Amino acid sequence: MEETGKILKFYESAGGFLGAKVENINTSKIGPDDNKNGTSNTEAGCDLTTYERVHAVRLFPFTDPAKYISIRVGSEAGEELAIIEDLADLSPEQRELVKRDLELNYFLPVINKILSIKDEYGYAYFHVITDKGPVRFAINMGGTNVTKLSETRLLITDINENRFEVRDVTKLTKKEQRKLDLFL
Repeated sequence: MEETGKILKFYESAGGFLGAKVENINTSKIGPDDNKNGTSNTEAGCDLTTYERVHAVRLFPFTDPAKYISIRVGSEAGEELAIIEDLADLSPEQRELVKRDLELNYFLPVINKILSIKDEYGYAYFHVITDKGPVRFAINMGGTNVTKLSETRLLITDINENRFEVRDVTKLTKKEQRKLDLFL
């Protein structure tokens, strides 16, 4: 019977990126002499691969940010190496490395005030105040750059793939809400 599995160990690679060492266990590679006295020589059935840069990506539901984390090679669309069901299952050092990568990937300024939105040549130019300070960004008018996450919550993705959140549209002024109506 063949069994496979993956063991991940995270580390900080050159440049401060999240790196991973993946041990692929394949029991079909373990020969008959590898299981003497009830012990298993897993080295005979393991392949060790090191990835200098991996990304931690949250899977749905986003309501529980410490559960179901996908570890992928390269970008968010890269090959999935593993899924961490719960960050609490990792050692404190490993958990901190993954959490730091998640914080970098999910930097999400919250829009508190909309100063202006101008529509020119197929783009909407936003000037807003966020919890991180004033920001100007542009979105493609024809795309799906404004996502309604709930009745009152929005996610806006600009042309550089930066994300901004409006936590509660009803807390914006009526004038600010009218500016957003074009995208809802």
